[in-house]
Amino acid sequence: MIGLIAAMDVEMESLRSHMENPVSETISGICFVSGTLEGRPVVTAVCGIGKVFAALCAQTMILRYSPEAIINTGVAGTLTDALSIGAVAVSSAVVQHDMDTSALGDPVGMISGINKVELPADDRLCGQLSACAKVLGIRTQTGVIASGDQFIAEDARKEAIACTFHAIACEMEGAAIGQVCWVNRVPFCVLRAISDSADGSSHMDYAAFTEMAAEQSVRLLRAFLRS
Repeated sequence: MIGLIAAMDVEMESLRSHMENPVSETISGICFVSGTLEGRPVVTAVCGIGKVFAALCAQTMILRYSPEAIINTGVAGTLTDALSIGAVAVSSAVVQHDMDTSALGDPVGMISGINKVELPADDRLCGQLSACAKVLGIRTQTGVIASGDQFIAEDARKEAIACTFHAIACEMEGAAIGQVCWVNRVPFCVLRAISDSADGSSHMDYAAFTEMAAEQSVRLLRAFLRS
C-alpha cells in the first residue's frame, strides 16, 4: 500500500475521483480514504495546512495502515529559475527552514533529537517519479525541498531559504512528513508542482495557478502507480 498525503482538498480531490472501492475512516479529525488507484492499493489523506497537521496525519497513517511508502503531493513555491509554474519539484531531501536553535550553537535547520538538517528522501521512489515525469513531458528538478509554517511571499525570505539550504522549492508540510517517516523508517518522497514564485507576487500566482499545478501532480502520480 502506498500512502498519499496532501494538505488541501484541491490537491487531492481529483486523485480520489479515480479511486475504486473507496473506504473512508476518520481518525483524529482526518479523513483517510483507502482503496485502489490504477490497480494499486493506496490510502489517501488531506492533512490540513502546516507542519503539525502534516506530522499528525503521517504518524496516524503509519500506525493505522502500515504503508510501504508515503508520497506527499501538492503545490509549492519555486526557489529557483529552473522551476517555473507548472513544473514539478521532486525531493532529494527535505529541511525545516523555520527550525532554528542557532543561538545555542546549532546549524540553522537542525532538528533536535535527530541532529540532522537534511532528511534524505528515498532515492528509488523519487527516481521512479522523476522517470514517469520525463515520459509525460513534465519538466522536473530534483533537489532539497524546504518546509516551514510560513507562506513565503517576499524576495528576501525566498533568497535566504534558497541560499541557506540550497533548496529548490518551499511549502508547509513535506519536511514534517519526512521527519515522521524518518523516525518510523518508512520510505518517503515529496512531490510538488510549482504554483507560485514565492516572492512579492506569490499571492496572485497561487490563487490563479494552484488548481492547474495540482493537476500536474495528479497526472504524475497516476502514471507512477501504473508503472
